[in-house]
Amino acid sequence: MFYPESRWPSVVDIEEKLSQADSSTMSPLRILVMRNVTVESIEPYYQYFANEIGCHAEVVFGGFDNFVQESLGSSPEIFQGKLDAVCVFTPLIALSTTLEAGFTALSADQIELEVSRIEGIFETVVTGIRERTDATILWHGLETPVYPEFGIYDSQVRGGQHSIITRLNEGLRQVLTGIGNAFLVNTDAIRARLGVKQFYDLRYWHLARSPYSRSGLAELAYEDFKFLRSLKGCVRKCLVLDCDNTLWGGVVGEDGVEGIKLGGGSPGAAYVEFQRAILSLFHRGVILALCSKNNEADVWEVFEKHPDMVLKREHIAAYCINWEDKASNLQSIAQQLNIGVDSLVFADDSEFEINLVRERLPVVQVLQLPKDRPNEYRWLLAAIAPFDQPYLTDEDRKRGAMYQAQNSRRQDSPRSEVDLDAYYRSLEMKLEIGFANPLTIPRLAQQTQKTNQFNLTTRRYSEADVLRYSASSQHHVLWLRLADKFGDLGIVGTCILEYAKTEATIDTLLLSCRALGRDVERIFLFEIMRIAHKHGAREMWGQYCASSKNMQVEDFFTKNSFLPMSRDGAQGVWFKYDLSQLVDALEGAVADVQVLEQARDSHSV
Repeated sequence: MFYPESRWPSVVDIEEKLSQADSSTMSPLRILVMRNVTVESIEPYYQYFANEIGCHAEVVFGGFDNFVQESLGSSPEIFQGKLDAVCVFTPLIALSTTLEAGFTALSADQIELEVSRIEGIFETVVTGIRERTDATILWHGLETPVYPEFGIYDSQVRGGQHSIITRLNEGLRQVLTGIGNAFLVNTDAIRARLGVKQFYDLRYWHLARSPYSRSGLAELAYEDFKFLRSLKGCVRKCLVLDCDNTLWGGVVGEDGVEGIKLGGGSPGAAYVEFQRAILSLFHRGVILALCSKNNEADVWEVFEKHPDMVLKREHIAAYCINWEDKASNLQSIAQQLNIGVDSLVFADDSEFEINLVRERLPVVQVLQLPKDRPNEYRWLLAAIAPFDQPYLTDEDRKRGAMYQAQNSRRQDSPRSEVDLDAYYRSLEMKLEIGFANPLTIPRLAQQTQKTNQFNLTTRRYSEADVLRYSASSQHHVLWLRLADKFGDLGIVGTCILEYAKTEATIDTLLLSCRALGRDVERIFLFEIMRIAHKHGAREMWGQYCASSKNMQVEDFFTKNSFLPMSRDGAQGVWFKYDLSQLVDALEGAVADVQVLEQARDSHSV
């Protein structure tokens, strides 16, 4: 019902679309596929989903059933060049005949021996891949049996076929988690959503050792790109919702609060269920906003008075409730939140409004909700998975409260620029700057993947990358935490410094959109320069790499007294600052700053 075969274009349509794309303007995305089955037909789907995020995919296939030897170095050519992802396919049917189709004949000892053998393969292959590349590893988990060999008895015992395969998947997950930037892809969930008959094509298993249908391969590729688009910084941030016939049934301006359909039996229960799904996204860090053609007072009356409203006003970070066109209102919401329009997902039941947004704001992802089927709303939202990411940090869980505090700041802000310095000081801002540690690394990696506007170089890094930099004697990885009288905004800034002789180079400098416009970026840069100078650097180099979203920072270095310079052997736009001219204190600083240098063993250049 929710996964029709027409969910994705046909291979012919994909090839036609790819032939029209200009790959020269796209970022390269190189994917290595290692497998013990035939999955070559997944290639056009990888290319299609890469194209959707502005990348050109090059897909390389390792040898058939040669993944163990390749991980140990038998085919070094497949690891040459920059790899972005290694996707591993090892369904149980090709990995262990005895566990898949001979389980009832095995003794407990034989089962344990086979489990140990497979766990050894997992450890060997994952370790071997990581020794050869820093690419993201996506290993597709083992499928549990649809028809266990012991039948209904299987689920009654601890050592049944299903529980043994679940145990193997858990062991694989632990191996992947331990290696860093490596993830388990839940094949069982994909199969369950699509349906067994659509996921497999049994005609080709004995002919070509090819277990999956084209629909199955398309869904596997899409699941992989949930990880890859996140790691490429292409995850959406904000869900914008219509109200009438979206959050509740009916039109509140005509039916009144007591007349809308919300709660009770069908169809009102479906809207409650949809709101619960939305609230779950809120607790994952998704920003919620309203875009509704309505009288504002009517909408808030529903939020405040209807007993079955799951969403509350405090969950809403921004809104445009008026009679203007929704495309313009979506732009206004993005401005209110200080995020890009391409960070928005817009859900509405109106075909007219959806098509208007498609035409005027094609970068907004839209979800048209079927008017007569509210029972499907929560599933349709989950199926497009625009907010999925492989990490969840404390800042994600607190983001809703942070944006509520941001609304308070906005209401308290001065009406003229003359009052800005006084306003900044009235916020009682406190900045904390420290060095990366295991607790902060997930957040710093996530910031490199999600921050676009104030991001000088837009380099994307995984947790494993940030961990490697933080452990390097040639690097410093710094974070910036911001709090004010309205609340704690959490870690809002990241910097990666690289040292060579007497030079310090800013590899990455970024600031979350919720911290912009406070003069915080200038203070962070000054403290970064002080830290570099203290650790022996005499010159500070910065680079600006232009993207479609970071134009606002193209003059950041010149505004802060860096001089434009060419750099030997380096391409791009570079700037230099002579650290011998660095003063002891920043003039006009509008925040208290604490630098936690004791959190990092110092090393001189």
